[in-house]
Amino acid sequence: MVVTDITEFDKKRAKIYLDGEFSFLLYKGEIKDYCIRVGEELSDMIYADITTVLLPKRAKLRAMNLLQKKDYTERQLRDKLSEGMYPGECINEAIEYVKSYRYLDDERYARDYITYHMSMRSKNRIIQDLTGKGIDRDILLPIVEELYSDDDGDAEYDQVRALLLKKHYDPQTCDFKEKQKLIAFLMRRGFGMSLIKRAMDDNYS
Repeated sequence: MVVTDITEFDKKRAKIYLDGEFSFLLYKGEIKDYCIRVGEELSDMIYADITTVLLPKRAKLRAMNLLQKKDYTERQLRDKLSEGMYPGECINEAIEYVKSYRYLDDERYARDYITYHMSMRSKNRIIQDLTGKGIDRDILLPIVEELYSDDDGDAEYDQVRALLLKKHYDPQTCDFKEKQKLIAFLMRRGFGMSLIKRAMDDNYS
C-alpha cells in the first residue's frame, strides 16, 4: 500500500489516503511516529497495528466517553463514531464492546424514554421519536405494549388535560390566539386534534 495523500483534518489530525482512497484519521504525532510520508510504502505491519490495535482501542474509548455523558441508541452511537471517521470494523468492534458491558442497550433506552415521556407525549409521538433514534420496531413495540398495558383508553385524554392545566388554560378567558398556541403545543407532542378539542371543550371548574 502506497501513501498517496495526507490532508489536514484539523489542527491536531490528518486524513491518510492509501492507494488513492481514504483509509483512516491519525494524530499528527502518530503520523510522525509511524514515519508515514506521501509517496512511500506503508508496511503491512504498520497498517495492521493502526487498524487492529490503535484505532479499535481509540474507538472503544470514544464510545465509552460518549456514553458517560448521555445515553445513546446503537444507531446514534454508530453515527457519532462515523463522524470521527473510524473505519467500519473499528466501529463494529467498539459497539460490541460497549454492548457486552450493557453500556449500550436499545431495549433499556426505549424503556427509560417511554417511562419518562409517557405522561407528556402521545404514544404515537413516542413511537415516532424512538424509531427516529434508530430503535428497531421489533424491540420497541413489545415494550410499548407492556408499558401501556394498563391504559384504559383515556390515558392520553388525561395527559392533555394535565398539560392544559399546567399551562393555566381556562376556556372562559382563553382567546383565539392563545388557543392556537396551545393546540400547536399539544400537536407537537403527538396528540390528535379531536382529542385536543374534546379536552379543551370540557369543564375546568
